[in-house]
Amino acid sequence: MRPFLVAARRAAPVLGACALLLTGLLANPNAGSAANASDYPTRTVTIVVPYPAGGGVDAMARVVALKMSEALKQQFVVENRGGGGGTIGTRLVSRAAPDGYTLLLGHTGTISINPSMYVNLGMNPQKDFAPIGLVASMPVVLLANPAFPAKTVADFIALAKKEPGKLNIGTSAVGTGGYMAAELFKSMAGVDAAIIPYKGTAPVINDLIGGHVAVAFGVLPPALGNLQAGNLRAMAVASEKRFSLLPDTPTFQETGMPGFSAVLHYGLLAPAGTPQEVIDKLSAELRKLAADEEVKKRIHLEGGDPMTSTPAEYAADMASEEQKWGGLVRKLGLKVE
Repeated sequence: MRPFLVAARRAAPVLGACALLLTGLLANPNAGSAANASDYPTRTVTIVVPYPAGGGVDAMARVVALKMSEALKQQFVVENRGGGGGTIGTRLVSRAAPDGYTLLLGHTGTISINPSMYVNLGMNPQKDFAPIGLVASMPVVLLANPAFPAKTVADFIALAKKEPGKLNIGTSAVGTGGYMAAELFKSMAGVDAAIIPYKGTAPVINDLIGGHVAVAFGVLPPALGNLQAGNLRAMAVASEKRFSLLPDTPTFQETGMPGFSAVLHYGLLAPAGTPQEVIDKLSAELRKLAADEEVKKRIHLEGGDPMTSTPAEYAADMASEEQKWGGLVRKLGLKVE
């Protein structure tokens, strides 16, 4: 049997030095000025993705940017500002000028998990952001190297209990949906396995293919090509029903883990204080996109399901998700300094 043992590595947040490199977005000569919704946008709008390119957040942001550019006749660009488990880019946008020209593609990890996970987050997502609307949901998937001997979740649990502490689980950064899904799995299955967090989902996939980790919890976008090519194997999907892109992959409920669910929510946010007229204009266009068949197809092919909401409904979703995932963080005593 091929060994799947690696030394545990810790992904520590790198905040201070990186933050200094990001001040360009904060310097805005129009800060504090009210934007006119009838004219907005009159220049390029930046959608910040607080993770490296290639993951689920990045995929959703690029769908939104493309269609918003077409709808509003102004360029929407995506900027990846990774680091600190998504905290650096998220905090950057929370402090940006509230004029509608710097937005955040937020998701469950940055908005609903990190506030309970990080001791010094430096912001409060529910106070420092103005929700615009939900974009999509995306289930977490348990992935394995094809050579890994466990073929089912039950097999994996049995192997992990037979060799406690010897198997590693790869995930994206601490506090992300993949990481929390791994923690939830360990808690519910009662297994002793080391979680190895990476800076993003793409590096996890690379090490999984290379056999450096046995399994990984992650979203579909960076894994789909390798799944189709046979370089990876999907063991289970953490949604209530099977996902159509993985029709042969069972849910965790089907594998004997009732109640196990890890579905991430993605949405667009602006800094708190952004004029309501701008929020309403962006939200209206976002809801139109959700009804667009091309957008639906692209989100689906990226591994997600379209979602839509008003700003108020997204605010309620943020609070609900924080209660769910923040409760797990507190229960497990997970903290990042």
